[in-house]
Amino acid sequence: MIPVTAFAGKTVAVFGLGGSGLAVCAALKAGGAEVIACDDSIDRMVQATRANYITADLRTVSWANFAALILTPGVPLTHPAPHWTVALARASGVEVIGDVELFCRERKRHAPDAPFVAITGTNGKSTTTALIAHLMREAGYETQMGGNIGTAILSLEPPRPGRVHVVELSSYQIDLAPSLDPSVGILLNISEDHIDRHGTLAHYAAVKERLVAGVQATGVAIVGIDDDLSSAIADRLAQAGRNVMRVSVTRPVADGLSMNGTTIMRNAGAAATVIADIANIGSLRGAHNAQNAACASAAVLALGVAPDVLQTGLRSFPGLAHRMEQIGRRNGVLYVNDSKGTNADAAARALSSFKDIYWIAGGKPKSGGITSLAAYFPRVRKAYLIGEAAPEFAATLDGKVPFEISETLDAAIPAAARDAEADAIADAVVLLSPACASFDQYRNFEIRGDAFRALVLGLDGIEKI
Repeated sequence: MIPVTAFAGKTVAVFGLGGSGLAVCAALKAGGAEVIACDDSIDRMVQATRANYITADLRTVSWANFAALILTPGVPLTHPAPHWTVALARASGVEVIGDVELFCRERKRHAPDAPFVAITGTNGKSTTTALIAHLMREAGYETQMGGNIGTAILSLEPPRPGRVHVVELSSYQIDLAPSLDPSVGILLNISEDHIDRHGTLAHYAAVKERLVAGVQATGVAIVGIDDDLSSAIADRLAQAGRNVMRVSVTRPVADGLSMNGTTIMRNAGAAATVIADIANIGSLRGAHNAQNAACASAAVLALGVAPDVLQTGLRSFPGLAHRMEQIGRRNGVLYVNDSKGTNADAAARALSSFKDIYWIAGGKPKSGGITSLAAYFPRVRKAYLIGEAAPEFAATLDGKVPFEISETLDAAIPAAARDAEADAIADAVVLLSPACASFDQYRNFEIRGDAFRALVLGLDGIEKI
């Protein structure tokens, strides 16, 4: 745990008492603050009370003595409307921040030079975060990994010289961290997502930009430039005199990292140096993982990892659960769990990685559906549609891709297995890449992916990978 000493002797309001919220309460209390905790859920309020935190309805107390409101990132800050706690805080002149901001303040107070890698992007940030942490550990560094990837940031060990923090950040978390200042900041890409929480794509991109714009003067901002918004951000940072490392997997760059086939190249003017090769690394299959690997390589090289150690670490990376996770094989058919593919752009990365796909898709639909995936439809032998999105997806696929409405994973998996094995196509894959949120049938994408894994491993004769 990281004790938060910045509010010692002060009273702080905390709203949102899930895992990260309770971690905030513990960290503030350990640092000497008085905490008044609140949640819209009565059950969570009871849980906090049992954990010996003071709880209260923040609508019924005076805000005059609050030094800050620590808001869980799942609560709206700006759109579609500020949460009621945000309105009360602003009316009383109380700052509204999140747990990442508390981490940044503690690092600045106690270990400002401690390595801090922050990663964001619409897609790929979890894989890149896990890969960087893996590479740093393989290189012998003491490494802490957390944030949006799972472990609450304040539940990690405190920053100190030589201890590396590798932290995945969502746009919600960045929005609540005004002094975010990593030593290495990574922006992978930007595509339309979370517009309900940011209002416009421009605002969403502006929030993402804050992560790389806040990189310490002695640090490096690593920016994937294969989309127009991110490329423009890299240009703005460079014009402002920041140290920018551009990364592209679609074209060479004059100064930065690019791909030559499966080889990661470092380009500096006319000179080009081989950094690493990701050929035959199953956990880094596909162009999207080439971007993840290149950005991760840039980060660890900036932190002093030698190229030969980097190459060894890339080859031993096991991959990330629910993201192109190879589950098993049966009768030549590969089963892949890409439950984290919760939007069309993420699903495109999975679809681009295979040629003969029996595609399980659907769930709670997002804006735009799967119309943007039309270029990948020739790769799909048949689709098995589940969840609320099934009728919409069926209309999009009609006349282009054979499909059946399976409704649930329990029905989709055996149907896909039956068809894939009957067709007897070499390198066929049954792919769960839903292009949808999970909330119609599962509490989160992890539970959906776990259900897929369990069902696949329950198939007779499956060989677990």
